[in-house]
Amino acid sequence: MEELLVERSAVPQEETWDLTDLFTDNQAYETFVKALPERAQAFKEQYSGTLKDTKSIQQALDAYCTLAIDIDRANNFAEMQASVDATDAQRQRLAALFQTLYGKINGSLTFLTSELLSLDDARLDQAIEQTTYSHFLTKLKRLKPYQLHPQAEETLARLSPVLEAPSDIYGITKMLDIDFGQFEVNGKKYAMDYTTFEGVYEDHADTDIRRASFRHFSDTLKKYENTTAAAYNAHVQGEKLEADMRGYESVIDFLLSEQDVTREMYDRQIDTIMSDLAPIMRRYAKVIQRTNQLDEMRFEDLKISIDNNYEPDITIEESKKYIYGALGVLGSDYQKMLEKAYDDRWIDFVQNKGKETGAYCASPYASHSYIFISWTGKMTEVFVLAHELGHAGHFNLANSHQNYLQADASMYFVEAPSTMNEMLMLNYLLESSEEKAFQRWAIGSIIARTYYHNMVTHLLEAAYQREVYLKVDKGESLTAPLLNDIKRQVIRDFWGEDVVLTEGAELTWMRQPHYYMGLYPYTYSAGLTIGTIMSQRIQKEGQPAVQDWLKALSAGDSVSPVELARIAGIDITTDQPLKETIAYIGSLVDQLETLTDELNA
Repeated sequence: MEELLVERSAVPQEETWDLTDLFTDNQAYETFVKALPERAQAFKEQYSGTLKDTKSIQQALDAYCTLAIDIDRANNFAEMQASVDATDAQRQRLAALFQTLYGKINGSLTFLTSELLSLDDARLDQAIEQTTYSHFLTKLKRLKPYQLHPQAEETLARLSPVLEAPSDIYGITKMLDIDFGQFEVNGKKYAMDYTTFEGVYEDHADTDIRRASFRHFSDTLKKYENTTAAAYNAHVQGEKLEADMRGYESVIDFLLSEQDVTREMYDRQIDTIMSDLAPIMRRYAKVIQRTNQLDEMRFEDLKISIDNNYEPDITIEESKKYIYGALGVLGSDYQKMLEKAYDDRWIDFVQNKGKETGAYCASPYASHSYIFISWTGKMTEVFVLAHELGHAGHFNLANSHQNYLQADASMYFVEAPSTMNEMLMLNYLLESSEEKAFQRWAIGSIIARTYYHNMVTHLLEAAYQREVYLKVDKGESLTAPLLNDIKRQVIRDFWGEDVVLTEGAELTWMRQPHYYMGLYPYTYSAGLTIGTIMSQRIQKEGQPAVQDWLKALSAGDSVSPVELARIAGIDITTDQPLKETIAYIGSLVDQLETLTDELNA
């Protein structure tokens, strides 16, 4: 049997991240966290009842930022050290310590929002004009109609660990309880877990291995669908309860309020992609079927490479050539950040048992960004790394230019810097060779990795999620059969009759932790829309466009996502950028079809 993953203790240290910039060791973290509830209570005693004028508001928010930065620092450390090995009891204990205390900490701090929103509009407007927290207070003011009694707000905050329990249950079920064991193909056995399925088998070039792994993966997931559905139902019913308590018309409106965008922008993103991009991606699926000589195009075939012969193996060291070459256009300071990410061990590259799936960038305000990735040695990972370094570049610029409360840009914009970097990677690859087979592979890669991932996978999650919330708004409860039906229909609406929906495709809803993070899935396509247009600006205009982009990144959350895009020269109040992005994807598929015809001839 193939044994693919080793214990965390056996991996090379130089391929792991170094968290000592946050805490020197676990004991330092534990001591620090245990002191946070007392610090939060002391903050409340010092500032509660003092918010009388602009000066006192500025002082209180300054002091709050100091405390919040430390809370953020501890939270990031707890989550990061646990995510690299969910099987380690000590890591679980340290993460649980923060979660246990967080409700108490948060409960002591809710007075600040309550007292700010109890001020009359004239005083609040004056604070908006005269403090360094203008946009934070502007967004806060919009919440006035939905604010609960201060004691109710504090109670909700103290209950947060319990209200967030469904997310924890989902994660524990996914990473600790589900045992995928092994599957067999042509007399050979293969070990499987979440990481190996998504990193190795899901896009495996061998059709027998890929399809057998999908069947085995789906059969195993199926055993846990009712538990997973129950956890998810508890989560969304909790969101519905809070939305109703606050007086929102729907859960969707409640969740959008924190993103600083309109319902029209949300619906437009989903509806336009479902109608306009679907026909283009069906053509892409046919190209994949042709080049891989498949008997039929199944759901589990959609993520394979257009030409596996041009899938170069890339070592971590070799990835620097691509990362520096593609992203260096963003300037010398950006280049230095890229080098530090490698040299100072900001990145956790290794694959090991117990490591969570996917990739992310954590950016504690107190230090610098950290990148979580599972390096498979495929070109895929270079795109993923470029993506996460896009987050790092964004947050490091925003954190250095904005205060804590105005550094973290709206979720609607947050995927723009990451996906824009993937487009820069494509530009770099296309400029490096004019060979037709390489060109086809490069274009196929950007569609398969960037556009498929962000504007198909995540967008279908968003379309599914919207249907879920519409049902919850009508008072329905969620069960596994219902969720399977919703997911199956969304996939069928997008792919039509061009892709065979193998049994198990409907279980894709079980794989995504984003559903516990509000309306996150649709923002990938929103960010990629901005990223696509921005990368084209940089390609055509050079430095003037780069300067606009760096200015937008530096603005953080000091302005709305609409204004951030405007700084970058893009108007997202209309559907034009999205329509242009979809047209661009169509032109890429046109090129794939033409190149395939030429190569076959």
